[in-house]
Amino acid sequence: MLLAGEDWRRAFDAMQQEAWRLETLPVYRVPQEEEAVRRFLAGEPVTREATQPWFDRVKAYVTSGRSVGRVHIIAQPLSDYLRFEFEHYRHNVEAGEAIRILDVTDRPNPLDGVQDFWMFDRSRIVLMNYEPDGTQIDREMYEGAPEPYREYQRIALTESVPFEEYVKGFDA
Repeated sequence: MLLAGEDWRRAFDAMQQEAWRLETLPVYRVPQEEEAVRRFLAGEPVTREATQPWFDRVKAYVTSGRSVGRVHIIAQPLSDYLRFEFEHYRHNVEAGEAIRILDVTDRPNPLDGVQDFWMFDRSRIVLMNYEPDGTQIDREMYEGAPEPYREYQRIALTESVPFEEYVKGFDA
């Protein structure tokens, strides 16, 4: 089953305890972000106001006792998009999102070949399907057993570091 628009929003909002994401790409081509990325690359800062809709959603989830987290697998040097996304992450962390970075620059990727996904309540998996250039194809409700995705989450969390720790000492 494919999820788009309001179906995606409802699936996300239906989570009872946890929404967790694995991100694997160095760039995501999101039409709604094109102008913001252009401004960032021109030297404009990413303000909290620019991230307000997601900030407010995360804050509401966390305030209600639910958690939102992600691990992004990256390799240096950071792409322009990752530098942009890291600026968003600074605000997301402030809202309560638990963001971690798994840097595979100098080591094998322990999740090589695993695609992006969201996992809700450790039981519902939504596969995030992308073209190689980061353009989203669709979101697909996974119909199989969640155990492999729970293991991917365990590995990602074990092998990663908190975003705030990762960015200390360098200018993202």
